Amino acid sequence: MGNFHSFCITWARRLCPGCASEGDNKANDVAVHMEMGAATGQDSQPSSTGSEGDGNGNSRSQPPRGTELNGRRGPADPCEQAPPITSSPDKGTQVTVEIHHEDTSPQLIKRLSLGKGSQRLRGHDNKGFQRTEAPRPPGAKDLHAYPWDKSSLKSMPVDLQQFEKLDAYALKVNVKNSVEELVKALLKQARTDLEKVRAIWMWICHHIEYDVVGYHNKSQLSSKPRDVLQMGKSICEGYAELFEHMCSLAGIQCKKLSGHAKGHGYKTGQTFTGDSDHAWNAVYLEGRWHLLDSTWGSGSVDDSFTKFTYRYNEFYFLTHPALFINNHFPDNSNWQLLKPTLTLKEFENNMLHNSNFYTLGMLATHPETPIIHTVKGKASVSVDCRSNMLFMFKLKGTDKHGLMTLKKHGMKLDVYPQNTGSHKLEIFAKSSKAEASDDVYKCVVEYVVECKSVDKAMCFPKELHQPVGPSWFSERQGFLQPSHREPVLHTNDGRCSLTFTLSKDISVLTTLHTDGSSLDEDMGRRHVLQTHRGNQIELKVHLPHAGSFVLKIYSKKKSDPGNYDYVFNYLIRCLNTEVKWPAFPKSYGKWLQDYEILEPLSGLLPANCNVQFKLKMHGVAKVLVRSEDIHPLTQNRDCWEGTFNTSGCREVFVMVHENANHSSYSSVLRYEVETQ
Repeated sequence: MGNFHSFCITWARRLCPGCASEGDNKANDVAVHMEMGAATGQDSQPSSTGSEGDGNGNSRSQPPRGTELNGRRGPADPCEQAPPITSSPDKGTQVTVEIHHEDTSPQLIKRLSLGKGSQRLRGHDNKGFQRTEAPRPPGAKDLHAYPWDKSSLKSMPVDLQQFEKLDAYALKVNVKNSVEELVKALLKQARTDLEKVRAIWMWICHHIEYDVVGYHNKSQLSSKPRDVLQMGKSICEGYAELFEHMCSLAGIQCKKLSGHAKGHGYKTGQTFTGDSDHAWNAVYLEGRWHLLDSTWGSGSVDDSFTKFTYRYNEFYFLTHPALFINNHFPDNSNWQLLKPTLTLKEFENNMLHNSNFYTLGMLATHPETPIIHTVKGKASVSVDCRSNMLFMFKLKGTDKHGLMTLKKHGMKLDVYPQNTGSHKLEIFAKSSKAEASDDVYKCVVEYVVECKSVDKAMCFPKELHQPVGPSWFSERQGFLQPSHREPVLHTNDGRCSLTFTLSKDISVLTTLHTDGSSLDEDMGRRHVLQTHRGNQIELKVHLPHAGSFVLKIYSKKKSDPGNYDYVFNYLIRCLNTEVKWPAFPKSYGKWLQDYEILEPLSGLLPANCNVQFKLKMHGVAKVLVRSEDIHPLTQNRDCWEGTFNTSGCREVFVMVHENANHSSYSSVLRYEVETQ
C-alpha cells in the first residue's frame, strides 16, 4: 500500500435510541477518531486551533481545547482522553477503515456539541460549508471607546437599503428539516460574511418566537439548535445557540455570550446577583467582533409574560458596544468590547436607555442617574435629541403634575409630585415629521422620583396641555418671534400682553380656562382680545380674578372653512386677590381681524356716564353707537371717534354701514352697562 499515505479507524458503540440527538438516524453513534499523518511527517495530534473536519475536508468552529464557550476552564478534549471502547454482545462493535489515495484528503469526522462540557463525534457529509476557525478572544482592535461618541448606532457601517432584497429572501425561506439545510438555503443569496450573518439574523428574528410557556417550565425546554428549529420557539439560550450553530455552519466565527440584562421585569435601580439571566451572541466580521441579540430582535412579551408578539427590532443587530452595555452585562467583561469596561455596580447605577431611545434619535438625558430626588417639591429632567421631536410624560400615570417645554433638539420637564414617596416617571417620544403623524408615542426613558416634601402651590389647572409654552412646533404652525418664550406668565395686576409674528395666512382663535365654573366658553374667549397689525398679532389678556389660568391658542388657514387646530398654550398666574377685570366687548362676524379697539377696552361700561369711543376700522361708510338712542361716530383719518352717554342703557352696540348705497347696518360689537 505504498501508494496510500493515510487511513482512518473508527470504533463505534451503539447507544440506546432514547439518547438520539443532533442530525440523522445514525446520531446514536459515539465515535473516537484517530488520524495518522502521512509519510511527510505531519503532526498526528489534533490542531490546537479547535477546528475539526465537517466530513468534506472543511472545518467547524470549536472552542479552544479544554475551554468552555463561556471562557471558563472545562474538560479536556475527548479525542485526547477517550475512554476505552469494548466489545459487548448487546451493544455491538463495528470497525470502519477508510483508505485514501495520496492525492485525496481523508474524510474527517465532524464534531457537534451536545451541551456544556460534553462532546460527541459522528460522521456527516456537510457539503458546501467552509472552514471555520475557533473563536478567538477579543483583543485591543475589537474595543470601542466608552462613553458613546454619538456617531453611529452600529459597530460597523451598515447600509440597510442594500439588505432589502436579501432580507426579503431570508424571510421567505421555509426549511425546517435540518439546520444544515436551512443554512444552505439562506446562503444562496449571501456572498459576503456580513450578508451571511444578516440572512441568518433575519430568519431567526422572524421565524423563532419566544417560548413563554417554556420560560415558566424550563425542565421541559431544549435549547439545542435542532430542537429550536423544529419547535419554532425557545428562550434566549436557544436563540443564541441556534445563531451560533448556524454561523459556524456558514463559516462565520460566532460565540454565545451570557450575562445579566435589563429586560422584561427590570425595575429601575435594582441590583443583579446570582447566575446569568440572559444569552446573546458575538460575531466576527471584517476583522473585528460585533454584538447582537436575536431574542430581543424578534419581538416582545406582554406585561404578564404570557404572550409573545413578533415585533422586529433592527437596533440589536451589530449594536454599538457603548449602547449594548446599557442593558447587556456579560459574565466575562472582555466581551463588553469597551475601553474602559464597566463594573457591575456601574451597570446597575447607569440609566437604562432602551432601543426606542436611540432609534428615535435621543442622545442624552439629564440627570444621568435613574433615581432623582426632589428639591423643595420639584425635580427637573431634560432630554437631548438629534432633531425636533414630540414628547409627553407620565408621573405615576398622569401628566397633571408637571410642566414640559419643547426646545430645539430636546425637551425640559419640571415635575411637582403631590404626594411624598416614590413616583415612576416615564418620558415618551415620537417623530415630528408630517408623514409620521399617526405614529404612537414610545417610552424612551424612565426615572424614579423620590419626593420628601410637596409644593402644594404648584397645582396646575386641568385644562393645561403638555407641552407648555411656545416652541419649534408653534413656529412650524406660523407663530414666530414670541414676546414671551417661557411657558409661565406671572402678572400682579391681572393683565398681560403677548405678541407674535405670523408667517402664514392664518386665522387665530384664543380661549382662557381655569378650574371651577367662573368661565364658560363664551366668557373664556372674551377675556382675550386679538389685535392684528400687518403680520403682527397682539393678545391682550384680562383675568377675571386671581388664580391659575390656561391660555390656549388655535389656528387654521383663512381659506379653510373647517375647524381650528390646537397649537400651544401658556400658564398664566396671578396672586393678587383684588384683581377683577371684566371681559372685552363681544364681537360679531362683521368685526374683521384687522379692526382694532382703542377705547373702551372694557366690555362693561359705567352707568350714567359719557364714554369715549375710538375704533380703527376701514372699508366702511358709516359707524354709529346705538342703544336707546343712535349716535354716529366721526371719521378722523383711519379712526372713528365719538362720545356716548350710557344713561338708561343696559347694553350698547357698535354698528357699521358698509355701503353708502344701502340702508342696512350690521352689529360688530356689544357692550354691557353696569346696573345702577
